Amino acid sequence: MSRIALVTGGSRGIGAAISTTLKDKGYTVAATYAGNDEAAAKFTEETGIKTYKWNVADYDASKAGIEQVEAELGPIEAVVANAGITRDAPFHKMTPDQWNEVIATNLTGVFNTIHPVWPGMRERKFGRVVVISSINGQKGQFAQVNYAATKAGDLGIVKSLAQEGARAGITANAICPGYIATDMVMAVPEKVRESIIAQIPAGRLGEPEEIARAVAFLVSDDAGFINGSTISANGAQFVV
Repeated sequence: MSRIALVTGGSRGIGAAISTTLKDKGYTVAATYAGNDEAAAKFTEETGIKTYKWNVADYDASKAGIEQVEAELGPIEAVVANAGITRDAPFHKMTPDQWNEVIATNLTGVFNTIHPVWPGMRERKFGRVVVISSINGQKGQFAQVNYAATKAGDLGIVKSLAQEGARAGITANAICPGYIATDMVMAVPEKVRESIIAQIPAGRLGEPEEIARAVAFLVSDDAGFINGSTISANGAQFVV
C-alpha cells in the first residue's frame, strides 16, 4: 500500500511539480488549492492526482479538509506545506491587511496544515514534514518584509518540530528555493528576468522539478536521520 502525501498549493508551480514527482515515486497524493477551480480540474485530469479546495489560513477548513483526505485516501504520512502568497510593498507603504494576509497564509497556514496530522504521525511513530520556505526568508528582500518574516518563521517551525518529533520517528525539514522558472517568474519582463539571472552564479533559474526531487528525498526512508535541516536550492545565489 502506497504512503499518502498531502501537498498544499499542490496543483500549480512548484507544488504541482512536487505532487507529480511524489506520485511518480509511488505515493498517493492529495493536492490542495485555494481558489482556481479550472486549473485544479485541469491538473487532476492531466495527472490523476485528486485535488481538494480549502484555505490554509483557516484552521477549521484545514482540519476538515485533512479529515476528508484521510477518510478517502488513508492516514497522511507525508505533508508538504507549500502554499504561499505575496503581497509586496515597501515597508513604509505596507498596509496591515498586506501584513496580515501573508502571515495568515504563509506562517499560520503552516501550523494549520501540520497540526491536524501531527497526532496521527506520533501515534504511528512515523511522519515526514517538509516546509517550502524561501531564499528571501534567509536573506530578506526589499518590499517583502511580510513575506520574508513568514519564510524565516517557517524555519523556526521546522527546527522546533524536528526536536519534538524525532523520538516518534517524525522528521521535519525545510527547503529554501531561490528563483525558480515558474509561470509567475517567467511572466515578468525579460529584462527583469535577466537581471535576476545575473545574480545567480549558476547562470540560470532553477526548475520546479529540482525542488520536487529534494522533497522526494526528504520524505523517503533514506532521509530518516536528516531532521531540522534547511536545504538551500538557489544556484549559489545565497550561501548560508
